[in-house]
Amino acid sequence: MSGRHNNKLPNNLPQLQNLIKRDPQSYTEEFLQQYRHYQSNVQIFKLQPDKPNKELGDLVMFLAQVGHCYLQQLSTLPQELTELLLSHHTVLESDLRMTFCKALILLRNKNLINPTGLLELFFELLRCHDKLLRKTLYTHIVADIKNINAKHKNNKANTMLQNFMYTMLRDSNPIAAKISLDVMVELYKRNIWNDAKTVNVITTACFSKVTKILVAGMKFFLGKDEDEKNDSGSESEEEGPSARDLMVRYSTNKKTPKSKKKMEKAMKVLKKHKKKKKVEVFNFSAIHLIHDPQDFAEKLLKQLEDSKERFEVKIMMMDLISRLVGIHELFLFNYYPFVQRFIQPHQREVTKILLCAAQSSHQLVPPEIIEPVIMTIANNFVTDRNSGEVMTVGLNAIKEVAARCPLSITEDLLQDLVQYKTHKDKNVMMSARGLIQLFRNLNPQMLHKKDRGRPTESSVEARIQDYGEMESKDYIPGAEVLEVEEDQEADEDEEGWESASISDGGEDGEWVDVHHSSDEGAGEMAEKLQSMPVEERKAKAKAVSSSRVLTQDDFKKIRLAQMAKELTGAPGKAQKRKMVDSDDEGDNRGELLTLRNIEKLHKKPKADKETRLATAMAGRSDRKEFVHKRTKLNPFASTSNKEKKRNKNFMMMRHSQNVRTKGKRSFRDKQIALRDALVKRSKVHK
Repeated sequence: MSGRHNNKLPNNLPQLQNLIKRDPQSYTEEFLQQYRHYQSNVQIFKLQPDKPNKELGDLVMFLAQVGHCYLQQLSTLPQELTELLLSHHTVLESDLRMTFCKALILLRNKNLINPTGLLELFFELLRCHDKLLRKTLYTHIVADIKNINAKHKNNKANTMLQNFMYTMLRDSNPIAAKISLDVMVELYKRNIWNDAKTVNVITTACFSKVTKILVAGMKFFLGKDEDEKNDSGSESEEEGPSARDLMVRYSTNKKTPKSKKKMEKAMKVLKKHKKKKKVEVFNFSAIHLIHDPQDFAEKLLKQLEDSKERFEVKIMMMDLISRLVGIHELFLFNYYPFVQRFIQPHQREVTKILLCAAQSSHQLVPPEIIEPVIMTIANNFVTDRNSGEVMTVGLNAIKEVAARCPLSITEDLLQDLVQYKTHKDKNVMMSARGLIQLFRNLNPQMLHKKDRGRPTESSVEARIQDYGEMESKDYIPGAEVLEVEEDQEADEDEEGWESASISDGGEDGEWVDVHHSSDEGAGEMAEKLQSMPVEERKAKAKAVSSSRVLTQDDFKKIRLAQMAKELTGAPGKAQKRKMVDSDDEGDNRGELLTLRNIEKLHKKPKADKETRLATAMAGRSDRKEFVHKRTKLNPFASTSNKEKKRNKNFMMMRHSQNVRTKGKRSFRDKQIALRDALVKRSKVHK
């Protein structure tokens, strides 16, 4: 009898749901009873849709849970719930609206609803003023599109949804438009919708009149893919020559200071070349997939000139425009005078503006367009009336601009800036030396003879191309080293056979050993290359490039030989002048710049009193007490008389012997005390 009392199926929906999932056929009557109950509740709901109806919510979730068991009877349930939400979503009670949405999500997970129609409904519901509902719908939309494209790209569904989202971005409701943008950005980051169509749809968000949408669109293009960066960096490390190759090439049997110094310079050059390869990681970022970057940049500039947004938003616009111009090498001549107006030391976020000026410079821009920008930086920043940090920032900015557009800086201005190499401020001095090192690699002839440093093969070959001049080569530079190396190996083989043939010529029948070290062989090959005329080297490089297929080992040898040119002195040139120390990181630039390139300080500035005090207090945070405190074995024990005296009033203890202080003695008393002490000491010694 107790079992019958526990069976309350008409009123216990979870129990009925569990039984139906186990045996649907046996509980068809009970299910139909609940389904009729649901239909009657729907009719009551339509009369007063704004009233809460918990019973209807429970019935809807029950039907969604068992929907896969009665496909024929519940075939119209998804359409009914969709119509109820479309008709009454603005007046529905929040809990009941959330229940309807969760029921539809459950039916979609059981693959009982078409995804396209459901996603369109959910985008319509994003207009509701319900933050929890919008968050739930956003999570489901992203997860559902990810599942649609899990096994293969569903181009048909993707095209329909992308077109619908394009219309949602233009929706009058800013909340719905913002969430639509967030969905597309999230799908792009997850490599689900990472095609050009998605990127170009997001470009329309950069012209929205809603600030949140505008900022979100620009942040998307200003971001970068860290995973792609790490992958590209690891590949570049594997392809290039390793430190072990340099050790084999430059080490000798006898360790001398000269060989050690030569090895350190070789490692610096290797580090610089490795970093040059690491930075090229943005080849497939979103900014490269824009169909018409020139038109996009021009519209952004017009919007920037007429914008009344706050200053932080304008800085983001300038940053995006500069990246577009620098990466795609666009012609946007009106942008440089606009940026030039903000290049002042007192300007807020001036380092970011200098970064934009450097990022937007490239070799296709006429030098007369960028030259006023460099002159403005030099006149406003690189003067003795400014602090050392301001001068350092100015020199770093000029260096980055000149690295991308070398013709924009005049020889007189360069030689004036180089004079700061002896400045008393270390930051200014090192920035000026970095500028010297830059033009030693680009065009040493623009520097004074004393600043050109020790001439190497690479510096002799360095030359800045004139504006509009393009240098194309029909051979691989440095390929001549392969032919010279083969000739050298053939000579060594002949000598080896000779040494083997005279094995009986030594005393007592011993072998006559002919010694060849790897360093000596590399030195001989370097001498042969140095003594070879330039035209002959080009001819050999052309012959090697056209007559054989080069392997990865061959390319590694060519890169080693090209790197050696930066260490090997030029033939017929003096080699006594010392090289100027510079920061290797400054010579490693790719498509994008960071504030580190502009704000680079070689010496940490002295902190003020508040900063030092804050640092000291932060270091004491983990210390419990600053004085030693004796702890009692029993914390409830009474205190001693000595401890009680500490807490007593001073007037109560002033006559105590422990509190009395020794009065100030007169000069006569000191004399008597000294006399008595000396007499006592003399008696002790006797």
